[in-house]
Amino acid sequence: MSVYTEFEAYKAAHDRCVATIGKYDGLHLGHQHVLTTLCNTAKTMQLPSVVILSEPHPEEFFAGDSAPSRLTQFHDKVDFLLDFGVDTIFRMNFDATLSSLSAEEFIQVYLVDGLGVHTLIVGDDFRFGKNRSGDFNLLEEKGKQLGFEVLQEEPCVQDNQRISSTLVRDQLQTGDCEAVRSLLGRYYSIGGKVITGKKLGRELGTPTANIDLHVNKLPLQGIFSVLVKLGDRQLQGVASIGFNPTVNKDSIPRLEVYIFDFDEDIYGEHLVVSFVKKLRDEVEYPDLESLKNQIQLDIRQAKDTLAALAK
Repeated sequence: MSVYTEFEAYKAAHDRCVATIGKYDGLHLGHQHVLTTLCNTAKTMQLPSVVILSEPHPEEFFAGDSAPSRLTQFHDKVDFLLDFGVDTIFRMNFDATLSSLSAEEFIQVYLVDGLGVHTLIVGDDFRFGKNRSGDFNLLEEKGKQLGFEVLQEEPCVQDNQRISSTLVRDQLQTGDCEAVRSLLGRYYSIGGKVITGKKLGRELGTPTANIDLHVNKLPLQGIFSVLVKLGDRQLQGVASIGFNPTVNKDSIPRLEVYIFDFDEDIYGEHLVVSFVKKLRDEVEYPDLESLKNQIQLDIRQAKDTLAALAK
């Protein structure tokens, strides 16, 4: 799969395409429904499938730190879309210039001149252009004029609720990993590179892998039983995601994973941590001995939780 950020490089490889566009934050079942249509349509037409992603998200550009917590980082989106079978990603830089384009200008500059869209597949709530003035009706009208087709996918509904990134985010905040799994079709996960930490876990007898998050706001917090993907291996562990109030006196969020029965040097390796069950909230303990005792309890509980998966 190729990732493009410039029209010139994209057009050197592609003439026409079947595309979809959005944030795809969370890549939930509603997103996957659109992606399935994208890939099937592209295959039928013998054209490349293209996912057009906004980076940063529009809310992040306009609201900064007040924007909702991001569910999926760009590199995790790339990994998911690759596994899903998408051919190409075009990464739009959402900046002042892009945000000022009218809906009509966006269609001409990006969809027609830039990417040569033959067929565009969107969700029923898709909005675009300055002040979110563009919608399906405008796309359909302009498509007839400019020579591209537009398909609209219906929303995915579960238990009388529309599946959305907001719903996923709300369930993550409650710590209901199974509810989130039903919305995603998989456990919620975060991927990242293992970096050097404070090495306190080693002193406590539980050396942890510290994951580089590159975020200021977290979609979930607490202590969780987790599955850990390292290359082709799936391992088990317990993870702390949050601010570790007992020993962390700054405001930098952290993800630390203790992998069971594991003793390898994995600095610089890429891990994917999947959150299976929330065990508890973060607590500030009076001393390290109290924290050490609680960690042992967490490990036992996490092992019991994960053992039940195999039954």
